[in-house]
Amino acid sequence: MIRSSRSSPAINRDELVVVAVSGQIAHPVARANPYRIGYDGVPRVLPGTGGIVLNKRIGDLCVGLAGDHIEPGVALHNNSREIIGPRDGPNNALITYACVGNRARVLTGPAIGATGIVTGKHGGVNHVLVDFPSNVLRTLQIGDRIQIESVGLGMRLRLRHDIELMNLSPALLNRWGVTETRNSVRVPVTHRIPARIMGSGLGKNNAWRGDYDIQLADVSTRRRYRLNSLRFGDLVAIVDADNRRGPLYQRGYITIGIIVHGDSTVSGHGPGVTPLMTGPAHCIGIHRDANANLARILNIRQPAIPQAQRTLVERHSPVRFMRATTFPQLAFNTE
Repeated sequence: MIRSSRSSPAINRDELVVVAVSGQIAHPVARANPYRIGYDGVPRVLPGTGGIVLNKRIGDLCVGLAGDHIEPGVALHNNSREIIGPRDGPNNALITYACVGNRARVLTGPAIGATGIVTGKHGGVNHVLVDFPSNVLRTLQIGDRIQIESVGLGMRLRLRHDIELMNLSPALLNRWGVTETRNSVRVPVTHRIPARIMGSGLGKNNAWRGDYDIQLADVSTRRRYRLNSLRFGDLVAIVDADNRRGPLYQRGYITIGIIVHGDSTVSGHGPGVTPLMTGPAHCIGIHRDANANLARILNIRQPAIPQAQRTLVERHSPVRFMRATTFPQLAFNTE
């Protein structure tokens, strides 16, 4: 369902600048040792980041996959070098400028002219993620160049200067269903996440170039907050999190973000969240909406039903995690 723009908060649309940036479809990169050691002590060989993921897209379940940090759709990296600035300057620009909801177009290869949507950013590996229709994904080739119409940097709410927007396109904000009152904005999300379980990605001085991960190792926390039902593209609220100057635990703040990559068995890692909005908790109200997924909001495709899944660790360690084999339906936690 496409939501009306009439309920969206007013933004500084006339000030925004549209800039074209581009990257190549990145090949997966393997380490010298193929094994990843899970927090359960089990070594596994699994697909990871990069490449073209053909059977997992925005809207699909992201927990319990036989993979590690799976990036749905296409992963972009700009491998160019410039005569000025740092060697990775072009890719720094790509991952900074691209905003979730930006339009992407294929410039080279057999799928030339096809269009997709930016769905997130993955830090560390520094990829921009783009969703394309399934028939396009099967036509794309590693190395194809994709150009993004980047717009969103510098966007702000006209009436709420204490709320910062980041990595967010006007198109997504327009259709998200965010509403504005005299004192706050109200945001639909699928899950509420306590900042205490956020892991990999902490320690950065900005939230514009990637994501940080939700740790799923604790069974009771997963069940309490329904985290086994997370999907690629879910819009989620991280409570007691301030991302104005990088990911930070801060009571009284809240960060809204989007799930961009899949779960991991490695300690401190899990589904990744790219921040989109952050501010004082009294200025950002949240309410549960199972339809608050990018696939539905932008009318890309029908998202999967948010059903609880066992993690890969649970599936491979049935004795140790036998208590976690059932997942009762829990009410949305409002603590």
